[in-house]
Amino acid sequence: MTDWLSSINSFVWGPALLVLILGTGFYLQLRLGAMPIRLIGPGFRLLWRGRSGEPGMGEITPFAALMTCLSATIGVGNIAGVATAIALGGPGAVFWMWITALVGMATKYGEVVLSVHFRERDAAGRWVGGPMYAIRNGLGPRWAWLGVAFAIFGGLAGFGIGNMVQANTIAAALQGSFAVDPRVTGVVLFVLTSAVVLGGIRRIAAVARWLVPFMAIGYVAVSLIVLIVHAGAIPQAFATIVGSAFTPAAATGGFAGAAVAAAIRYGVARGIFSNEAGLGTAGIAQAAGASSSPVRSGLIGMMGTFIDTIIVCSMTGLVIVVTGAWTSGETGAELTQRAFDSALPGLGSEIVAVSISVFAITTLFGWAYYGERCWQFLVGAWSILPYRALWCVGAFAGAVTQLDVAWMIADTLNALMAIPNLIALLALSPVIVKLTREQLADALPVPAQRTDRTSSPSSS
Repeated sequence: MTDWLSSINSFVWGPALLVLILGTGFYLQLRLGAMPIRLIGPGFRLLWRGRSGEPGMGEITPFAALMTCLSATIGVGNIAGVATAIALGGPGAVFWMWITALVGMATKYGEVVLSVHFRERDAAGRWVGGPMYAIRNGLGPRWAWLGVAFAIFGGLAGFGIGNMVQANTIAAALQGSFAVDPRVTGVVLFVLTSAVVLGGIRRIAAVARWLVPFMAIGYVAVSLIVLIVHAGAIPQAFATIVGSAFTPAAATGGFAGAAVAAAIRYGVARGIFSNEAGLGTAGIAQAAGASSSPVRSGLIGMMGTFIDTIIVCSMTGLVIVVTGAWTSGETGAELTQRAFDSALPGLGSEIVAVSISVFAITTLFGWAYYGERCWQFLVGAWSILPYRALWCVGAFAGAVTQLDVAWMIADTLNALMAIPNLIALLALSPVIVKLTREQLADALPVPAQRTDRTSSPSSS
């Protein structure tokens, strides 16, 4: 069964889907005149100002919504995923992760704009949204089945990639580095998850808005220490990353070598897996944000891709390359631990283990909300409390069981989530462009508004 699932994953995450995701992002960048890239600076200012929201327009502030998104995206992929991409595709994979992120900013922007624009209030008066609502309300009843498909894939994938797999990763990291019994980890995760998830999006966002900045800044700070220790190797590291992106990486040490196609494939795949641009998940959280402007929400939401990949993933990639650990023949978290150990002997492995655990538990919290909204869309609000209870039980089960098959199934469902979302993005791209033209000037912070008021998306 493992071999069969592995074959399916190789197909669904194959070149066709990667080209579709990158192509959609590139198309949106063209339609928007590269606006997401041009407005990275104003995006950060909006992110900071988004700490306060508009009364009555959502349950949480736009900043808290972004932190909820980042809690789900900054995870194991930023540490183990980047290492795997380099181990299989060479240092050039880091370059293609950067390209994927810059293109993916337009994808993430479009996802959020549509989700906020087509969101609706549920029976309890809460704002709910996401690709499933954008499809139903934007494309019409004839396409409602596509929204149902997204919700099914997302609702099921959440229990795997967002819950049990994360819990299993935490248990393995703590057992390997600190000899913590997985059963103890499972009980602790059950208690922590219950305390956060049973409180709904408000409590998830309250935890995320403090924990996510702390964990991201802490990881970047430790990575910078490693880079400072190996400061003399940084210029050559950038040259190796860029050079390996366009020429085959030769075999050296324990590294078997990699063709350019491998660098592109693994760099793109791991970039998408990490920042989730194209999966549609960010729109689910941003739809709960207290904002009346879809474009302003989109500008804030797109910064999640930049922070996740350009900043956090880059730290892992640079540490692995400057230390020379990428030639060791190791892969995954072990490769990252080896790189950190080179500059912080005796501490590097533990730091990576703790980082993986913190990153994974925030992913567990963030995905809890994504899955909840998917099941609410499918069967109604009555499912919320049973779903939350089951989610908490899943965290314990994931910590104490073997999940190779569950990981593969969730990986497949993750890929299938992207297809309905990408179809909606392409079909509703005129709506994204129209809203951007109408709202961009008013959405920008004042300093940028004076210089960018005349700029508008391309109509190409």
